[in-house]
Amino acid sequence: MAAVQGGQADAEEIKIKDIKTESPGDGSGNNNANDGSKLSVSPGITNSGGSNKPSAGATEEQQTLLAVLQFLRKNNLTESVEILRREAGLSEETEERKGLESSGSGSVAGAGNVDAEAGDSNSLLNRVSVSSSAIPASAAPTQSKAVAGEDQPDVNVVLSAYSQQGDPTLYQVYYSSLKRFIESVLDCHRAELSQLFYPLFVHMYLELVYNNHENEAKAFFEKFSGDQECYYEDDLRVLSGMTKKEHMRGNETLLDFRTSKFVLRISRDSYQLLKRHLQERQNNQIWNIIQEHLYIDIFDGMPRSKSQIDAMSGSLAGEAKREANKAKVFYGLLKEPEIEVPLDDEDEEAENEEGKPKKKKPKKDSMGSKSKKQDPNAPIQNRIPLPELKDSDKLDKIMYMKEATKRIRLGSDTLPSICFYSFLNAYQGLTAVDFTDDSSLIAGGFADSTVRVWSVTPKKLRKVKSASELSLIDKESDDVLERIMDEKTASESKILYGHSGPVYGISFSPDRNYLLSSSEDGTVRLWSLQTFTCLVGYKGHNYPVWDTQFSPYGYYFVSGGHDRVARLWATDHYQPLRMFSGHLADITCTRFHPNSNYVATGSSDRTIRLWDVLNGNCVRIFTGHKGPIHALAFSPNGKFLASGATDGRVLLWDIGHGLMIGELKGHTDTIYSLKFSRDGEILASGSMDNTVRLWDAMKAFDDLETDDFTAATGHIHLPENSQELLLGSYMTKSSPVIHLHFTRRNLLLAAGAYNP
Repeated sequence: MAAVQGGQADAEEIKIKDIKTESPGDGSGNNNANDGSKLSVSPGITNSGGSNKPSAGATEEQQTLLAVLQFLRKNNLTESVEILRREAGLSEETEERKGLESSGSGSVAGAGNVDAEAGDSNSLLNRVSVSSSAIPASAAPTQSKAVAGEDQPDVNVVLSAYSQQGDPTLYQVYYSSLKRFIESVLDCHRAELSQLFYPLFVHMYLELVYNNHENEAKAFFEKFSGDQECYYEDDLRVLSGMTKKEHMRGNETLLDFRTSKFVLRISRDSYQLLKRHLQERQNNQIWNIIQEHLYIDIFDGMPRSKSQIDAMSGSLAGEAKREANKAKVFYGLLKEPEIEVPLDDEDEEAENEEGKPKKKKPKKDSMGSKSKKQDPNAPIQNRIPLPELKDSDKLDKIMYMKEATKRIRLGSDTLPSICFYSFLNAYQGLTAVDFTDDSSLIAGGFADSTVRVWSVTPKKLRKVKSASELSLIDKESDDVLERIMDEKTASESKILYGHSGPVYGISFSPDRNYLLSSSEDGTVRLWSLQTFTCLVGYKGHNYPVWDTQFSPYGYYFVSGGHDRVARLWATDHYQPLRMFSGHLADITCTRFHPNSNYVATGSSDRTIRLWDVLNGNCVRIFTGHKGPIHALAFSPNGKFLASGATDGRVLLWDIGHGLMIGELKGHTDTIYSLKFSRDGEILASGSMDNTVRLWDAMKAFDDLETDDFTAATGHIHLPENSQELLLGSYMTKSSPVIHLHFTRRNLLLAAGAYNP
């Protein structure tokens, strides 16, 4: 707040002034970036008589004025210097003389040279950040983007932001005044301006607590907490526990609110309405918070409806800025290597070989197939280094192609069969499940810190023989791969010991030679499925690691956990190759894009981020979920992403345009697993409500109107068609569904622990 000379100031005598000036940067960090060339400046306080004569504190004001001019000149903002000098009535000679006098005696003579506008100069001074040594304590400056033009203010300034505060008894008056105004405006503007309630409520409450006004803070919370949207309940619960200044120290939630600007997307008409109201009512406390802690993304066009706003809101830091989703994303698939089928197989599979092109052709145009042609939206083949195909990989590709010829083409009239694997007597607490790509193995992670692997085929699990026994084997024999396995160790399952805490994430490598597991102990372990021993323990996270996943091409893997940072690893490096930092809360799930160039992360901050593996940049931020995200799935063609969360909703996203394109409602509890069929026609979702639901993904994506994507505001109207897209709902007896997997022939496998 602006400093008040001489004690009390009448609230009616506060003026907000617009100063025309040139933005020093690109304007991306300014709340009013799209608002022409005007920069909104904090209200100044005039004396109660209404005259603009210099006050007794004019000398201090002029010292501060000189400091501001010096700061502007230092940053080469010459035009702003000229405008400010003209407004304050200072000539260059006067400024030099005053500078000498203030440096020599600490006072500024000739206060009478400042014209009537000087009374309002204090409003500008109090919005500019300059070094504390140059500003007297009474000026109480606050950080502003208006001059610096930075997107994120200096963290030290942000952390002390709550020390500037007004009369604690007026906080309820300010908030009630704004609430009455918003409730009285036209419906089309009310929905947009109502977005202000929650961030203003949080910051005003924290400001009261920080400044030891406990009773006022409690009264403020009790009066207005009930007005907030239901999806902020969890945040408000945490907030209600902070009633003293000591509670705020080191609190993660508070740190999120302080260091990240809450993003609101508002139309220009609604914003002008708000601005005019704050000018007329001189509500400077509200205006300070808007300038300090909020980022208002102004767009031209019609205001959004309540349903459009609700669809996108709910995350810890508001919506994503439109600029965050404008980077180019190469979502296409990499060209598949040419693999010739060996002559041995031609005799027994002659019909399949002849029929293969015929069966594959329609699939090339479908959502799921990997085309032989180079996709125009695909990254270049060597954009990131990928491992070369081994002979065993080529053999597996051939098997995959043969299986694909027998694949059932799913659709709304051809639903998949579902096979459910129930983990009985899982008293150890089943926490994670994964299947190999060929569906031959299943692994489970447990709360007792073990990982268990089962064979789901008649073929039993065997270890490799000891070194002494291997030396006796004829390496040139045709069946050498069989001979190296020790029949004495054959069993249907193996238990892997090594973690010292519950195992929360597991992932098989594409070649079925390795298994990854992540744990509460902060490590990710790589296990050999030849020896069933731990090969490496990757230590980079300091807190529990909630999820890990192998790249579709092997070699790389990603992990994410409580430290809010996702890490990209390579199996042969003990340090991470990339660290993806930006989430405001735990990273709860991770997924690789089918082309391995991107990684998606879902978080407890209720956002999904897409990261570029090449440079570590965040290229997409998706908001709309109302709870922590626990499931992610890319469509097989790489164009779309599906996400599921504790709010029981499945949201569909277009990666290329960076927009939400669908909402599937039906589940009544947390969604833990999502999976597209091999061709992408069906999306399956598994939930803690003990159901598997099948959705018509083809219809959801085909119904999109491409005109919607070209809208300047980037908002589309989501159709309420969940019931039309729901193809089937299948209840388990009493088993939450925690993993789903489509076999190569499109049989759906599901898994969960029986919960009697």
